[in-house]
Amino acid sequence: MKILTLFITVLFISTAGYGQVAKSLSQKPDPNKKLMTVDASCGECNFDLEGHSCDLAVKIDGKAYYVDGVGIDAFGHPHDKNGFCVAVRKAEVQGEVVNDRFKASYFKLLKPEKNKGKK
Repeated sequence: MKILTLFITVLFISTAGYGQVAKSLSQKPDPNKKLMTVDASCGECNFDLEGHSCDLAVKIDGKAYYVDGVGIDAFGHPHDKNGFCVAVRKAEVQGEVVNDRFKASYFKLLKPEKNKGKK
């Protein structure tokens, strides 16, 4: 019975932990900060960044940075048709680079571009 109680307690705590967000992103861009349109994708799969798992990254002025403040699966499964591990997407972002990581305060994923070569 003690093991069952311990298991349920650990399950509850771990589930509650996944529901927490370290920092809430703004729903609207700050008009006093620069709004950038950047490439967004998986840092390991598409931007050749070092890492141990798939993590969201953005490319600013030709340099890739991991993103803090939004996860790779926040916009769907990363391996779906337009997922971050499969495609490089455009995003509007605000934030700053700190210690070689992009600290996002606003992140809006733009709709995938239509394939211009097909009619």
